[in-house]
Amino acid sequence: MKDLNVTNKPVPKDLTIVSVGDSLTQGIGDSTNKGGYIPYLAKDLETMRMIKKVNFQNFGVRGNRTDQLLKRLQQKELGASISKADLVIITIGGNDIMKVFKDNFSELEMSKFNQALIGYKQRLNNIIKTIRKKNPHAGIVLIGLYNPFIKWFSDIKEVDEIIYEWNNTSKQLINNYKKTIFVPVADIFANQEENLLYSDNFHPNDHGYELIAKRIYSFLNNERKLKNLIE
Repeated sequence: MKDLNVTNKPVPKDLTIVSVGDSLTQGIGDSTNKGGYIPYLAKDLETMRMIKKVNFQNFGVRGNRTDQLLKRLQQKELGASISKADLVIITIGGNDIMKVFKDNFSELEMSKFNQALIGYKQRLNNIIKTIRKKNPHAGIVLIGLYNPFIKWFSDIKEVDEIIYEWNNTSKQLINNYKKTIFVPVADIFANQEENLLYSDNFHPNDHGYELIAKRIYSFLNNERKLKNLIE
C-alpha cells in the first residue's frame, strides 16, 4: 500500500519579508503607491511551488542614509519585525553618495567619494551585524546602486566609476556573511534606449521598479538557493 505521508512535493509556506532602507524601498516614483518593486516581487515569488503567500512589511524612508538606517534599526517595531522575518531586503547607499555631491558640489573630487566610502562600508557592516543579531536565521538581500544621473551626465564616466566602487565594496562585504545575496541593478538603468526613471529623473518609474523586482527574483527563483536563504 502506498504511504500517503510520503511526497516529493515541497509543502508551500508563507514567506515573511521585511524591506528596509531608503526611497527605493518606500517606492518613490511608483504611480500606484504600493511600494515600488514590492508588489511585482511578491507576485513573482508566489509562482514558486514552495511559496504559498508572501507577506511584505515595508520600512522604507525617503532620504535615509546608512547612519539613519542604523538608528532606525533600534526602533522596537522594526526590530520586532526583523526578528520574525524569513528575508530582509535592503536598499541603501544612494543618499550617502548624494551627501558627498551636495557637501562638495563646488569642488567635486574622486578622493571625497573614496573617503566617504570608508565610512559607508563600516556603517553597512554594522547594519548587517545588527540585522543578524536581531535574527540569526533570516536571509539578507542587498540591492545594489545605480547611476541616477545617467540621463543628464552620461558623458561623465567618473560617476559610473563611483557607483562601481561602492557596489563592489557592498558586494565584497555582504559576501563575508552567510545566507546573503547582493543583487546588482546598475546595468538595468544604463539602458539608454528606454526611460526607466520617474519624472524627477532620479527615482525609478513603474517599469523601472518592475525590472528591479525581476532582477531580485532572478536571484531567488532557484528553490535550493531560496531554501538556503530562509531555512
